[in-house]
Amino acid sequence: MRVLRTVFPVLALVAMSAGCSSANGTSEQQLTEQRENYCTQLGAWQKARNAADTDTDTDTDTDTSESSGYDEVGAVAEDAFLAMQPLRDEAVGGGRTLGEATAAAMKNGDSEAEGRVVEYCGDSGYETLTR
Repeated sequence: MRVLRTVFPVLALVAMSAGCSSANGTSEQQLTEQRENYCTQLGAWQKARNAADTDTDTDTDTDTSESSGYDEVGAVAEDAFLAMQPLRDEAVGGGRTLGEATAAAMKNGDSEAEGRVVEYCGDSGYETLTR
């Protein structure tokens, strides 16, 4: 019985610390890969958006090209949102998280928010992946 009194608290402590490390246990390499993936997807979204804006400005048949261009932008934006998920709580300044700034930039066209996420990528070493 005495062994159980000693072993149980130790096992509980090990289980709790293992649970904490797996919840927060993103290695530095994984974090770097997640940031690179996010910045790659952000850059792809910027290029698709800019191309759709250019196509809309130069096309006379806006019904077909505009909808297909913006459909592509939406698909690329989804990829960027998915890539942002593991990083969403990282601070990007101005009291915003990466998730909030990404949403504001992509959904609301907030140029300040877009500047913050581009700066985040630059600070992470991936400035060449964005515009």
